[in-house]
Amino acid sequence: MPFSSLYIHVPFCERKCNYCAFESAVPREGDADLWLEMLEREFALRLAAAGRPRLATCYFGGGTPTVLSGPQWLSLTKLVERYFDFMPEAEVTVEANPNSLAAEHLLTWRDWRVTRVSIGVQSFDDVELSQMGRLHSARQAYGAVSAALAAGFSVSADFIFGLPHQSFANWGRTLREAVRCGLSHISLYQLSLEEGTPWASLDKDTLGDGYAAYRWAQWYLPRKGYRQYEVANFARQGRESRHNINYWREGEYLGAGPGAAGYLAGLRYKNFGSLRRWAAALADGELPVAESEQLPFERSAREAAVLALRMTSGLDRREFAERYGRQALDSLSASLQKFPRDLYEDDERGIRLTKKGMRVANLIWAELV
Repeated sequence: MPFSSLYIHVPFCERKCNYCAFESAVPREGDADLWLEMLEREFALRLAAAGRPRLATCYFGGGTPTVLSGPQWLSLTKLVERYFDFMPEAEVTVEANPNSLAAEHLLTWRDWRVTRVSIGVQSFDDVELSQMGRLHSARQAYGAVSAALAAGFSVSADFIFGLPHQSFANWGRTLREAVRCGLSHISLYQLSLEEGTPWASLDKDTLGDGYAAYRWAQWYLPRKGYRQYEVANFARQGRESRHNINYWREGEYLGAGPGAAGYLAGLRYKNFGSLRRWAAALADGELPVAESEQLPFERSAREAAVLALRMTSGLDRREFAERYGRQALDSLSASLQKFPRDLYEDDERGIRLTKKGMRVANLIWAELV
């Protein structure tokens, strides 16, 4: 089992946001302890024949990992140390929300292995934050970023554009503040109206102009020292998310926790999303897998192409042909020829989406898969 990346899903939130479809719930008494106990069982089952993996990256996502208390975080770090080794200079990332990030978190992480903190800011506008159902203010977001930077972490933040009635001026102010407060990495996501969320039935005509907002970010952020390296991600030199790059390069990774996804030995799987269903399977000595699939070769080639084209470095022609064959490469090139040539570059080095292509990437990927 040659994976070197680990994803741990913390399935707890203080409250679900209006747009959120991730696997998470408000924890009941004892839920965090149950999660920790069963997380160890999942590690034991998955690693029974694998020895001690050596990690290059580790990512704690959610949910909201900062819902866990300082003592619970200490227990979690000890648990991870029991089952995994870490490479020198390993990247260890923790997601945090401004309203629940506390000094005890930062101290525990700094004394352990954490190198990056990814903060769910979403906006620096209080009206937009309230509209989204966020539990923090813009002032708390500034404070969380400042505290994480002062503690010595590389700090990333997420932002959402295309919000209901979001003005271009508000979006511009949020990005300017993101640059001003010293972030090393910025992730931008267009609002998606997901089924089962409070915003699922929103009138799409009320949403802000996502195309214009994204195009302006592509122009503005590079001028402030943030290189776009993936369709939704911008970073200062050397501060790219190595964990996420492993996903886009088809690297294998173990996913653990309710709702976590993983990719091992060519098999993709997703765990049960319910804490109790996940825990019940583990209590019975079974892996808590809700669904899994071994992709057919042709589909695997197409999905590999889509993942590669998420990144501005694009797809390496020689590497792709060696792995999937010349016919798969020719088929990919033929599919792309249906689009205007200003959306992509196809030369002897590889295939890449242009900035304009990134703006309509979903249309291109839909054609490829």
